[in-house]
Amino acid sequence: MTARETRGAAPPLAAALRSAALALGALAGGVAAAASPAGAAPAGVGAAASAAATRTGPTPPVLPAPFATPSATKFSKVVGWPEGVTPQAPAGFAVKAFARGLDNPRNLLVLPNGDVLVAESRTVRSPERNSQLPPEVRARLDTRPSANRITLLRDTDRDGVADVRTVLLEGLNQPFGMAVRRDRLYVANTDAVISCPFFVGTAHVKGGCRPLFDLPAGGYENHWTRNLAFSADEAQLFVAVGSATNVDEERIDGKDPRRAAILAARPDGKDVQVFASGLRNPVGLAIEPVTGRLWTTVNERDGLGDDLVPDFMTAVRRGAFYGWPYSYFGVHEDPRRKGERPDLVAKAVVPDFAFDAHTASLGLAFYRRDTFPKRYRGGAFVAQRGSWNRSGFAGYRVVFVPFANGRPSGDEEDFLTGFVKDAQAGEVYGRPAGVAAGKDGALLVADDAGDTVWHVQTTCKACLPDPEPARRTR
Repeated sequence: MTARETRGAAPPLAAALRSAALALGALAGGVAAAASPAGAAPAGVGAAASAAATRTGPTPPVLPAPFATPSATKFSKVVGWPEGVTPQAPAGFAVKAFARGLDNPRNLLVLPNGDVLVAESRTVRSPERNSQLPPEVRARLDTRPSANRITLLRDTDRDGVADVRTVLLEGLNQPFGMAVRRDRLYVANTDAVISCPFFVGTAHVKGGCRPLFDLPAGGYENHWTRNLAFSADEAQLFVAVGSATNVDEERIDGKDPRRAAILAARPDGKDVQVFASGLRNPVGLAIEPVTGRLWTTVNERDGLGDDLVPDFMTAVRRGAFYGWPYSYFGVHEDPRRKGERPDLVAKAVVPDFAFDAHTASLGLAFYRRDTFPKRYRGGAFVAQRGSWNRSGFAGYRVVFVPFANGRPSGDEEDFLTGFVKDAQAGEVYGRPAGVAAGKDGALLVADDAGDTVWHVQTTCKACLPDPEPARRTR
């Protein structure tokens, strides 16, 4: 797509190509199709993917001009994990498969007894949308149905491998967010939040679920995810809802203020309000342990070039507007919406921490355990599922961001890598999507494309907690 095409309304051919690119970009088994323009950055992974001046970290990034590079497309082809191959962690850590053979594990919740809940769900494309795509694109689409379930994993002998697997809850609608409060399990489907009777140690939910409130369904490819988190005092339930478009040139999202926003409601589902807005696709939600403030990770917009717009994470302020779709990182106007809402651009909040552009920064977890070395405690782990709208790969890793006094205190660091098999060929083993700290102090990583949950633990045996007996299954 050229700069001229992206500045105004997309012509029919450009729109068709954009839809085709988006459909392939979300595929777990997408086809490598590099379209690197002359002079674009060489293919690479993470920060090495571009030589631009964009800076990640807790200070405002140095941003290139829009269309400084053409909007590129490079899909990954998932080849799966061969026997004996795992992601790579820093020295002093060991990686093993906590559970294999899952069906697109997207999100994780660790319960107080150590049980791990896994939301298994995937993108579902309508026949109408598919019919608008070119035949060669439709032939490559992943048309498998979404598993639409929550699976419980239990490690009874505490060896870092789940030996019990049960279906906790099924028949859902693209579930993603999960939270437990008192004797209720809360689940965010793509179209509604529900709650079910639940006690820690239970292996099956046998009924009694009830809807709490509806949500706008679906979205721009993987913007169907709806995450959940309770406030530190459990008085508020937060819900993350992504946009239905890239920058709402279609004028769809503007009709529903719940889109591209974080909502807040009472635990009984009443009094639903927009807590913060202008967040294109907020996915990760977590409470920072020192301040008790809500943080989120956000996937920013496509089509402005390799290095725009950086994904980010930020503390979420009540009533704040974060720019989308009119601007990004404060008053940087999107040329496709320039001059439309100067009032909103003027008050747009600058996010707290910038990642590389197009990394698909999804899962967010603050490390509250005491097993890892001290420097990791209180810091944030972020799963970056990986790019498609960039000439070279970005993301495809889990990064660590150190925190001090409730704020980022340094730049991101690679923590779990090795997901890319061959960047030039566009081949990857898997794609990290969700993160959580296990009760044993390990970091658990949901690799949706690899159908695996990984277990990353320190090799310092003196650091490990004493094993506990497993609770009886009810």
